[in-house]
Amino acid sequence: MTGSKATALEAYAQSRGQAFVRFDYQGHGISSGEFRDGTIGGWAEDAVAVLDQVTDGPQILVGSSMGGWIMLLAALARPERVRALVGIAPAPDFTERLMWAGMDGDARATLMRDGEWRRPSLYDDAGYPITRALIEDGRRHLLLNGPIALPPVPVRLIHGQRDPDVPWGTSLDLAAAVAHDDVRVTLVKDGDHRLSRPQDLDLIARTVGELLE
Repeated sequence: MTGSKATALEAYAQSRGQAFVRFDYQGHGISSGEFRDGTIGGWAEDAVAVLDQVTDGPQILVGSSMGGWIMLLAALARPERVRALVGIAPAPDFTERLMWAGMDGDARATLMRDGEWRRPSLYDDAGYPITRALIEDGRRHLLLNGPIALPPVPVRLIHGQRDPDVPWGTSLDLAAAVAHDDVRVTLVKDGDHRLSRPQDLDLIARTVGELLE
C-alpha cells in the first residue's frame, strides 16, 4: 500500500475530497503473516474484510497485478457494493497461466515434493517463494476459463505493452471473459508492468476520475 500507484491515487482522491482506502494483504508490507503462507483465496478474504469492516456505500475497486485478480473475486463476493472496477496490468489466473505453465519439470517436481520453489525475480535477488498451496488454491479461483458474471458496472483495464511479467493479452482475455459489455482496455505502448511513471499515474487517476463523475 506504500507503492507509488496507491499513494498517488490516494493523493488524487484527497484533492477531490474523496474517501480512499488502501491496505496490505496478509504477508505483504506491514501486515502480519508470511508471504509463503498466503493464497489467492486468503487474500481475497482480506479484500472482502476491508469492504465489510472499513468501507461504507458504493465502491470503485482498483487492483494492480495480483490485485486485479483479487479485485474481481471481491466484486463477485460483494456485487452489491461495487460501482466500477479498474485493473492495472491485471493478472487473473496468474498462478496457473504464468507460474505453473512457466515451470520446467524440475521446478514442478521440487514444488510438489517440497511444497515450495523459489522463482527468480527482477524485484527480489533471493527470488520469491511459490508454494504448492498457492498453486492448488489458485486453481479453485480461476476466472478466465468461462464467463465472469461480474456486476454490470464499468470495467476499465490498463496494461503496458512492454510488460515483462504479465502479457498484455491477459487484459484482452479478461475483457472477453467479462459477461457484460461495459469494458474498455487501454494499452500503453511503452508501458511496463509497474505503470508508475508520471504519465502512467496520470492515466490511472484520470480513469478513476471519469468513473467518479
